[in-house]
Amino acid sequence: MAFARMTRSISVPIILSSGAVALCLALLVGWSYLVLQNPEMVADLRGNRWLLVAGIGSLVVIMFVIVLFTVFLVREIREVRRQTSFIDSVTHELKSPLAALKLCLETLARPDLPGAQHERLRRMMHDDVERLTAFIDRVLTATRLAGEVRPAQHLTDISLAELARRCAAGVTRRAHLADDVVRVDIAPELRIVTDEVALAAVLENLIDNAIKYSGDDVAVVVSASAVEARGQVALEVRDRGIGIPRTHLRRVFERFYRVPDEAVRERRGTGLGLYVVSALVRSLGGRAEALSPGPGQGTTLRVTLPMRLRSA
Repeated sequence: MAFARMTRSISVPIILSSGAVALCLALLVGWSYLVLQNPEMVADLRGNRWLLVAGIGSLVVIMFVIVLFTVFLVREIREVRRQTSFIDSVTHELKSPLAALKLCLETLARPDLPGAQHERLRRMMHDDVERLTAFIDRVLTATRLAGEVRPAQHLTDISLAELARRCAAGVTRRAHLADDVVRVDIAPELRIVTDEVALAAVLENLIDNAIKYSGDDVAVVVSASAVEARGQVALEVRDRGIGIPRTHLRRVFERFYRVPDEAVRERRGTGLGLYVVSALVRSLGGRAEALSPGPGQGTTLRVTLPMRLRSA
């Protein structure tokens, strides 16, 4: 167990490679010092300068290879950590609704169950199934995008305000929240020609993320404005939640990445939502970015898209 923990530790390859680089440097300095302090050796080597050059070059190459190996090893260790965290999150995401479904089915088997309670349990089971379906769809989408499989696009002229309201209603219903916790502030005349399914997935993930990382007082604003000079639309989803440290703003779009903070760990999640957003936005010809003044000060997730996407 101790050896397994060491092989997963980032500090171990860094320490080993640092020691190897230091040893190479010591050999290089020692060799140079020995040559300079022994003129007779230099005289003997004048005819074989290529040997001295080859020795120094070999040490430099060895140091370069060691450093390169360390960089790749650290990346692999981090990826393994993220995948382990992802598996833990998936287990939790699947176990909770399945346990609820099992309890509902056991309760429904009671012969003396009142009709009103029967209907309430049916709605609960329906909500759990919808939650599982949304979760599985997110995982499958992330898998396809990670495999660089570009989804087929069907371009349509879309009312951005109408699509945002529809996505907000679906997310708040699954989260068992009132409709007014998500306010859509988009002009009715603002339209965009793009893939509706992909953009809907982007909006649902952004709104779900904003709700998830809000506090008890959920207040999310979805807004959009046209940037006529560039032929683009800037779409923003703002919350007043836990915020993101500035050093992590770029990394939140990486696959499996979750900010290493207790406030994040205590919330369900897999580190795939914003990765899916970033990949889908790129496929739509746009870009995604995260903005936050810091922890506890809320987050704004901004997506910039062309107003008219050209078909591939």
